Amino acid sequence: MQLEGGALETARILDNLRRVVRALRTSARDVERQLGIGGAQLFVLSELAAEPGISIRRLSERTLTDPSSASVVAARLVARRLVARRRDRQDARRSVLSLTARGRALLARAPEPFQVRLVGALRGLPRARLRRLDLALTELVRVAGAERGAAPMFFSEESKEPKRRTRRGA
Repeated sequence: MQLEGGALETARILDNLRRVVRALRTSARDVERQLGIGGAQLFVLSELAAEPGISIRRLSERTLTDPSSASVVAARLVARRLVARRRDRQDARRSVLSLTARGRALLARAPEPFQVRLVGALRGLPRARLRRLDLALTELVRVAGAERGAAPMFFSEESKEPKRRTRRGA
């Protein structure tokens, strides 16, 4: 296939975006099959292991997402008893999160979350290149009309969807 002008660059950009999304999706599916939790949940568990006893706000900083997204994922982990939520000893108005023994055991047998690798790769870019990528993606999102609303953790909303049963032969 012979592409001309900006078509070659556009195709390469789309291919690279597809590769990143595929890696995120594949990783999330593998984690779901292996551990019974979503990729976003594994990412949160790994960040809580790295800094135990943190607030939702701090968790959102560590996961590079908004507090509401971090809170939704953390609530699912609390409900599954993988994370404990308790009042902060220094400030009773705030709660802090930490792994339970069950959460630590699950994390011990888990692969590294793809999000951790992705964040590491981005942080490893030279600052000027990171800034150009930021500007280019921000413009792409704006022009494509996708800038509305919060940007939740990758595939965090998929894990709340009920699994649909399909009938064989249908």
